[in-house]
Amino acid sequence: MKKLVVLSGAGMSQESGLKTFRDMGGLWEQYRVEDVASIEGWYRNPELVMNFYNERRKQLFETQPNAGHFAVAALEKDFDVQIITQNVDDLHERAGSTKVLHLHGELRKVRSTADPDLVYTLDHWELKFGDKCEKGSQLRPHIVWFGEAVPAFYDAIPMVEAADILLVVGTSMQVYPAAGLVNYVRPGVPVFVIDPVRPDFYMKNVTYIEEKASVGMNILKSKLEKLK
Repeated sequence: MKKLVVLSGAGMSQESGLKTFRDMGGLWEQYRVEDVASIEGWYRNPELVMNFYNERRKQLFETQPNAGHFAVAALEKDFDVQIITQNVDDLHERAGSTKVLHLHGELRKVRSTADPDLVYTLDHWELKFGDKCEKGSQLRPHIVWFGEAVPAFYDAIPMVEAADILLVVGTSMQVYPAAGLVNYVRPGVPVFVIDPVRPDFYMKNVTYIEEKASVGMNILKSKLEKLK
């Protein structure tokens, strides 16, 4: 069974109603990135940061996977699928995908401010001040903020290197280090890119499908038939 690696981004979940950060009317037009997505913002105004992620988490609990998520999950019938996502939602998992690596953390998880290895899954949307880890330290969102290391990136590299097929869906490929992952694909490996706006990167063996995720995944089906 061929290994198909999926790099997914915010456009994947946009059709489920989740706001993206960069689009017109997106979250970065409402909030300054340094206020809600940096360790400095957390130290400066933890209440703002806590409320921001509580609102995102509340929305996620009310959101369902879309046709694009289910189409990606269905690929597991014919391929060994590994998803590497920039998204912090759990919609891939809820759609049935079994191997998902989150580069930028997970919205439904929180972690200790004293020990980053102490990570907990929430069964509700609200994280409060006074919610502490087993060592007695305040819990924070389990999100990789700007300026913080992206440890999962080093897990993702060998996954991309092992890919027989690479699918890039719903991402502008402008956020590093995630965007750099495409450089690890082996020469000759077919690459498919699904996004309404063609990402600004150039590789050999690339097929562009300039559609939103749900439509693009349907078009992709016939192309993958030849590669099973």
